[in-house]
Amino acid sequence: MRSAGGSASRPQRTPATDKTTRARIRDAAIRRFATSGFGASVRAIAQDAAVSPGLVMHHFGSKDALRAACDEHVLAQIRAVKNETIGHAAGGGGFLQAFAGAQEHAALLGYVLRSMQDGSSLAREFIDRMVDDAVAYTRHAVAQGIVVPSRDEVARARHLTFSGLGALLLEVTLNPPEDPSDLRAIVDTFLEQSYLPMLELYTEGFLTTRRMLDDYLMYVTDPPEGATAAG
Repeated sequence: MRSAGGSASRPQRTPATDKTTRARIRDAAIRRFATSGFGASVRAIAQDAAVSPGLVMHHFGSKDALRAACDEHVLAQIRAVKNETIGHAAGGGGFLQAFAGAQEHAALLGYVLRSMQDGSSLAREFIDRMVDDAVAYTRHAVAQGIVVPSRDEVARARHLTFSGLGALLLEVTLNPPEDPSDLRAIVDTFLEQSYLPMLELYTEGFLTTRRMLDDYLMYVTDPPEGATAAG
């Protein structure tokens, strides 16, 4: 271990060293929070990162500050990954598969699910970004003739996003996995069970008539622009 003192060249090496150590602690915290929840101790995170609890405090100051750094990093990774999933709008499945496809992405998804359970600010920002992406995906699909247009594209995208992530969160909550770190297996199992009914609903529909929709459009106080009832 290096001493607190050092030669004149020591200050030039500190930023790079601190950055590496800080990133290692942050990544260890993301994995630990994903598998154990936000009640995980600083000591456990320090052990995962192979550092002392004091060094964790040196870099972040508090557990809350460490979590804030984790939130920021997870959101940055979400922004980086979203372009890999353009065209996979239905229920957010392609996005979830992309996150679960690699070990580091699985940890991020686990962290997001824990945040949703915890009701943190990250959950709201994550959902907002998912909805924004879903709007873009579905509009592109409409333009390509793959998806029918909606009277309210944003509302539909929000519903699809909430349905996909909400169902996954409920599945994980009611049936906790034996290995919480194996997010790829969790997502694969969920999609295995959900893809057929999801695609059936999206492709063939559910109601045999549009009577309920027409009734709604007739009596809603402020119908969406372009809404028309069947003659």
